[in-house]
Amino acid sequence: MSFQKLYREKTHSALQKELGLKNPHAVPKLQKIVVNAGIGTYLAGEKDHSTVLKAFELITGQKPVINKSRFSISNFKLRKGMPVGVSVTLRRKQMYDFLERLVTYAAPRVRDFRGFPKKSFDGRGNYSFGIKEHLVFPEIPQDEVVKPFGLQITIATSASNDEDAKKLLQSFHFPFSA
Repeated sequence: MSFQKLYREKTHSALQKELGLKNPHAVPKLQKIVVNAGIGTYLAGEKDHSTVLKAFELITGQKPVINKSRFSISNFKLRKGMPVGVSVTLRRKQMYDFLERLVTYAAPRVRDFRGFPKKSFDGRGNYSFGIKEHLVFPEIPQDEVVKPFGLQITIATSASNDEDAKKLLQSFHFPFSA
């Protein structure tokens, strides 16, 4: 059962009862997932960043946006307009599919994984965390990787506080640390 179907059929009504909400539209839900990666290390070695773009497409199922620098910084050998990162915003079905692959396949493949920290909520129901290597996703062919890169993932929810958002993520079996 996909996470989207799981939310519609079971999680939504269970969360409504657990949180004591009368209005079904007030139940927290996922709004979007934003995945970011910096490509500054690729540019420092004069390497082509197309491998990062291909890996991002495989991981998220969507073409990434290239983020460019807005101004020059001479100490970092950075010029205005140079690519510094890539990002993808996932919504609807792709968002639920990515979360399912993250929870069921990628998170258990992280070395010495004890769960994601509970303190990474922002106070408004959004959760951000990082993954040190993109190689934990099974879609990435191990033999074609030039240099591993990290991912910053932000899960935006409609919850108004951190406790409701935590209960929403736990309903998807999100692995929090003890």
